[in-house]
Formats: sequence, structure tokens, C-alpha cells
Amino acid sequence: MIHHLSIAARDPKQAAGVLAELMGGTAIPFPPNPGSFFALQLDEHGSGVEVYPAGTQLQPGGTVGGSFVKKAARGYGSTHFALSVATDARTVQAIAERAGWQCFDCNRGPFHVIEVWVENETMVEILPPEYAREYLAFTRPDNVRAAMAAASTASARQR
Repeated sequence: MIHHLSIAARDPKQAAGVLAELMGGTAIPFPPNPGSFFALQLDEHGSGVEVYPAGTQLQPGGTVGGSFVKKAARGYGSTHFALSVATDARTVQAIAERAGWQCFDCNRGPFHVIEVWVENETMVEILPPEYAREYLAFTRPDNVRAAMAAASTASARQR
């Protein structure tokens, strides 16, 4: 289980606030990296998303732990994650629209997701309860192994 992860945003406070709203949680400052915020789901798993200023890189720091280094912001990247929420699909779409973020209800075949594009650059796959049920049924070990083995590269979503 992933308990938290980090992404970068040009406006970390606003991005964390919207993510927290999608999760039904709260956003708070994240003092280890000034200018960062932590969107907390406030669930029994400690789920959350740390949102760093765009251009932040994590670098190893030995036994004292990693350090935060500021670099130039980059735009689109390969990082994304799926996030189960208690929020219904219509509300998810309304929240994303209010934030000015692109939002698409997508059919991935065995399950659905709502792609929410944080600041229109970073994709988060939002799973409202009914979508989460589909996802969890598909990702059971016996199902996902068979499905991935049978998948063809013809279905790849590449440009």
C-alpha cells in the first residue's frame, strides 16, 4: 500500500487544496520543504499527497535523509497515480472544473477512472466508490496477471 506520494505544482497550496477536496480531507503546509503543502485524506491508512513547488527535486542525503533542491519547472511528466475517494463522479468533475483543470471520464476496459489533470500537467486517476470497486476487482492477483499476459500492444495509448 502506498501511504503518500509527492507531485510538483506551480501553485502547491491551490493544488493541495483541490486534491484534499476531492479526497474529502484537508490540506496543510508541509514544513520540511517550504512552499509545499500536504493534502491529507484523513483515513485510517494515512493517505496523502505532498505537493511541492514546481521544479523541486529530491536528492539523497545519506543517513540524515533526502534533501529538496529547486530546479527549473518542466511541465508534463510520466508520474501519475490512482486515488480512491468517497466523492461521487459528478462532484469530482465539478471540483476539477471549478479549479480550471481538465477532467475526463475514461473507460479503461475492465474499469473506469476520472482523469483529473492537476494544473493541466499532472494526471491523477480519481476512483469514486463505484470506479474503485471495478478497479479492485480487476487488480485481484489472479485477474490482473491473466489480463496483462493477454493484453496486446495494439491497445497501447501512444502518440
